[in-house]
Amino acid sequence: MTRRSEHAVIVDGLAMDSARLRRSIRGYIAALESAGVAPGDRVALWTQRDPSTVIALLGNALYGAVSVPLNVGLGARELSHIVGDAAPKIVVSSDDSLAIRTPDLRTIVAESEGSRGEHPLPDRRVDDAPLLVLYTSGTTGAPKGAVLTARNVASNLDGLAKAWALTERDRIAHALPLFHVHGLCLGLFGAMRTGAEFSWQTRFEPALLAATIDAGATVLYAVPTMYHRLVELAERDSSVAAQLARARLLVSGSAPLSTREFHRIERACAKRVVERYGLTETLINCAVRGDATPRAGWVGPAVDGVEVELVDDDRAPTVPRDGETIGEVRVRGDNVFAGYLGMPDATAKVIDADRWFYTGDLAVMDESGWVRIVGRRATDLIKTGGFKVGAGEVEAALREHPAVVDCAVVGATDDDLGERIVAFVVAREGVERPSQEALASHVASLLSAHKRPRVVRFVDELPRNAMGKVVKSALLARS
Repeated sequence: MTRRSEHAVIVDGLAMDSARLRRSIRGYIAALESAGVAPGDRVALWTQRDPSTVIALLGNALYGAVSVPLNVGLGARELSHIVGDAAPKIVVSSDDSLAIRTPDLRTIVAESEGSRGEHPLPDRRVDDAPLLVLYTSGTTGAPKGAVLTARNVASNLDGLAKAWALTERDRIAHALPLFHVHGLCLGLFGAMRTGAEFSWQTRFEPALLAATIDAGATVLYAVPTMYHRLVELAERDSSVAAQLARARLLVSGSAPLSTREFHRIERACAKRVVERYGLTETLINCAVRGDATPRAGWVGPAVDGVEVELVDDDRAPTVPRDGETIGEVRVRGDNVFAGYLGMPDATAKVIDADRWFYTGDLAVMDESGWVRIVGRRATDLIKTGGFKVGAGEVEAALREHPAVVDCAVVGATDDDLGERIVAFVVAREGVERPSQEALASHVASLLSAHKRPRVVRFVDELPRNAMGKVVKSALLARS
């Protein structure tokens, strides 16, 4: 099968064909060698909005250097922790403006052009050698460095390629950062693995992203916030709706897509969004197949090569597949990471002797193996009045109310119930704020009555960490 385009990579409209991409990667690898970097060394990399970021990530992967992607928005304390923990040999950036942030490390400037020699590019083997160190979001402590190997990434991408029928005739488009799994592994590495064209919009602009599909992109990766803005534009502009409808596949991940947004997109574009579920430590565990009928709130069955089970509080796989009973998700397969960098005890807490990884995520599973995520065990399992409730399903129900923009649900200590459900709600501007009773009744009408919030607190915004995840410990202190 032939590639549908001569372009291998497009960044903000700047196209690079395969020959130019290879030349640029060769030049980058030569720079690594000149800096004394050997295969296996860790290389920190500022993931700037620049084609050179793509060159450096691919160059590290082919050469065998272990990439430690850095978000340019990291605070001083976070950056100090990651650099101290990962101990990279050098730092790479697209210019020297960020060198001041890591004064004790040598900074080399990656370029998106140039060549040093014509020797062939290294042929990276699919083995258990480290490929990436990706840092977790740190919602329950200091970020931990998850070591992902070449086998972890390649096996998972192969499973997703099968699920979504990805080939070299596709063009994968997204406007996601390249410092976490979604944009980097699924987007960039996934395109290179299948031979698809990679189109990266470094800043999210809904109209431009829709135009990318109109120009030939077949697969879109985005997060729920992006889909919200895309569908708002599509509802106002039928031409944008038509552009989105031309995509072969609209994929959402990194957070749950609300039922309301799912159906808004379906109405506007006659297209159902495909959801998937994963973590930094495991990449993608579940995905709705491209030939299946997506269901709002469900992330599909296990990806090929991945085993997914629900376990009870004793880590026994006794949870029935009834679509209602909550259990913790555990997974096993070549996708499961090698461990946390320098933290064997932390690794042993989440990976057992049989190589099952315990995600800490709560879910229900139906008879066909489809999974619906309802929250996190550490912060989202609420035990109230003898029932187990997942905060995520209450949040999903609240987001269906037309006056709710965003929300977070926690369990606060209650002498009578054990825990009471408390909802922190960001109300939509320009509409009448609903009462606590109205929101509780809304949830009870969609879920069971015992899942309704007992307390509703309206806030201007939710506390979030650098990765954009809600810090529920801060909310618990206010509940």
